Amino acid sequence: MNFGEGEQIASKMSILGHFPADSVEDADIIVLNTCTVVDTTEKRMIERINELKRMNKEIIVTGCMAKVQSSRISVRLPGSLIIPPDSYDSFDSSIEQRYGHGEASGKNGGGTNNDVRVTAIIPIASGCLGDCTYCITKFARGRLVSCDKEKIKEQFIDAVERGCKEILITAQDTACYGFDTGTSLPSLIKELLSVNGEYRIRIGMMNPENLERIVDDLLDVMKDERIYKFIHVPVQSGSDTILKAMGRRYTVKQFIDIIERIRSHLPDISVSTDLIAGFPGESDDDHKKSLDLIQKISPDTVNVTRFSPRPGTEAASMEQMHGRVSKGRSRDITTTRFNEANERNKELIGTRMRVLVTENGKNGTKIARSENYRPVILSGDHELGMFVDVVIDDCEPTHLYGSAV
Repeated sequence: MNFGEGEQIASKMSILGHFPADSVEDADIIVLNTCTVVDTTEKRMIERINELKRMNKEIIVTGCMAKVQSSRISVRLPGSLIIPPDSYDSFDSSIEQRYGHGEASGKNGGGTNNDVRVTAIIPIASGCLGDCTYCITKFARGRLVSCDKEKIKEQFIDAVERGCKEILITAQDTACYGFDTGTSLPSLIKELLSVNGEYRIRIGMMNPENLERIVDDLLDVMKDERIYKFIHVPVQSGSDTILKAMGRRYTVKQFIDIIERIRSHLPDISVSTDLIAGFPGESDDDHKKSLDLIQKISPDTVNVTRFSPRPGTEAASMEQMHGRVSKGRSRDITTTRFNEANERNKELIGTRMRVLVTENGKNGTKIARSENYRPVILSGDHELGMFVDVVIDDCEPTHLYGSAV
């Protein structure tokens, strides 16, 4: 979501006539697009603010910290523009008032809009319908506000015409898109698929209770080969007791039923989920239930986060767990999830698949994505944006290795 909004901000700066700089050192103006979802991220943001302050640059701060922790920014950057997400509609006028038009005014700045990129990110909504007790993002983003379907489609068409082959649809919770405007995510995806072209759409994170409302219609549109057979559904805990304390609005059984329902229609789908380790009140038995859940559903990816209390949230006032315990539990979950993922990936050795080359990897390799969004490491001279037929030679828990055929 932040990457997508960052690209939109960069595009606005270019349209206002400001050239993108090659480096921080070369820039006259720096836009720092912040995140504060967990404590470690907030600390990185503060560290970055302090680094930029020492460079004596003009700094604009956007993103979630600009909304919920503006005082932490202003005390370090007095006089700097602070533009929170709910003020992005007035971003252009704020920039014009402060800096006027850049030298490339009226020429679109030669920036983001004209770049040929393999991947585009399109935010489709801001805010959510949840009330999770641990989440600071809801204070920054507020309740759900879905973007206009036609404007999303215009961005999508623009991305396809610019040669983007991979388009990521993103939001705090993509499943509830349109609940506030009388439309839905499946309806939006169907509209986007009316655009001709060879591309892949990746649907972003969906909370279980909202996914459950649209799952049948979503499965229908996901049969299209231009949609990655990938689904990201965060469960956060394998214990109903902890889910209730978290303010999550589903049970473990409901989560399992959704995953099984999806796999019954799309057996090869790649499943990603999230787990929080060390939530306040989590017992040894609660932790074991999370490990058991991983083994039961055998997800392809698990994003593991050690709980950190965020200011102003209900969970911050709960009795906190010792860091040593949460660290150990995080390690347990990671070990279990790697074991499960490795076994799933081993089953793919020797199979043939079509992949899309999306990134440059290390040591001259390329990173491609399979039809179900698994990363595949390729050797050889493959251009970004190419579709390549490969055979899987080997694997790690986090990725596959392939050779072109």
